[in-house]
Amino acid sequence: MDSYPFIFSNEPRYRWRRHLAFWAVWWVSQAILYSFSPGLLYLVFVQRLEMSAVDALVYLAPHMFLSYSLMYFLIPRFVVKGKYVQTILLLMLLFLVTGAISAVESIYILDRARYCILGSFFPTVHYPVGNFFMGLMAGLRGGITIGGVAAAIKLMKHWYVKQARNLELQKENIASQLQLLKAQVHPHFLFNTLNNVYAHAQVGSSSAPVLIAGLSDLLRYMLYECDRPLVPLEKELKMVQDYVLLERVRYGNKLDVSIQVTGDTTDAYIAPLLLLPFIENCFKHGTSQMLEQPWISLQLVIEGDWMRMKVLNGKAPGISAASGGIGIANVVKRLEYMYPERHQLVINNEEDVFIVNLRIQLEKKPEARHIADTNVMTYELAE
Repeated sequence: MDSYPFIFSNEPRYRWRRHLAFWAVWWVSQAILYSFSPGLLYLVFVQRLEMSAVDALVYLAPHMFLSYSLMYFLIPRFVVKGKYVQTILLLMLLFLVTGAISAVESIYILDRARYCILGSFFPTVHYPVGNFFMGLMAGLRGGITIGGVAAAIKLMKHWYVKQARNLELQKENIASQLQLLKAQVHPHFLFNTLNNVYAHAQVGSSSAPVLIAGLSDLLRYMLYECDRPLVPLEKELKMVQDYVLLERVRYGNKLDVSIQVTGDTTDAYIAPLLLLPFIENCFKHGTSQMLEQPWISLQLVIEGDWMRMKVLNGKAPGISAASGGIGIANVVKRLEYMYPERHQLVINNEEDVFIVNLRIQLEKKPEARHIADTNVMTYELAE
């Protein structure tokens, strides 16, 4: 609405201009239309136009009365509130009052206005002076038209503003829900990581300082980067690598992790903390339950604007990784909010492997370059 202040703004300067333009257009159109009245065809066009312009000017008063009564009294107080019986009764009353004003103008003002503006020249009135009914019909015929136009504009504007407000409320609601979901990711992630740090510190392990340093890097990313709606994909992948390295310290040489990224990640952006819950879920409900040879595989491919990610982890039979905690559920909700019709998520819980296939249309910076060559980065963390 801010893009069209002349139409939607309630500032006095715009409202005055808007209303003046509306009535100027109506007056000119009425003057031209009624200059072709059969009763005036014996005059030249200029004389007819002058006569009809004066008549249209006189009848602007009842037209304005009806229009503003509809726009600022009947519609906001009765129509939009669903009081339709009162609306019909008041509408009929407004028509009668408008017709009465028109009749009074026809009898007492019209001839005088013609004389004052046009001088001694003006045709004889085509209905007898004092004929109240003819004067009523003369003014009311145009009043109903312009009143209907004004009411339609008012209702359309009311509907448009209401729709715009509803959309704005929906955006604010979605934004607040996303913030809530993101806030839930933080403690969920921190809880698991702090448990690892605590376990190592309790036994005096030399790995505790490494875990604390890694956790510090992750917290720095979460505090200074994740408050944005989108982050560079490269930073998100770096954060995933840091998290995997933290878990790598926990498992030592027993953990086999493979991360493979194919394609150009430059200028690609993604919602923050969107990939981490899948990796975290692998450790929490997969490798932590396996007694021997825990393994995780992450394959990520960039093709144009689309990213395909496949995450696999081995798991002990009978363990349902899909039901572990709120992490995956939050990601599903965030995907629905932030990537509607632009993502596909398929989760397969097999007997000895848990598989996640995710496809997302990524955001690109405006100055993003299309690079034809494909780069491949492979991280082999297993020794």
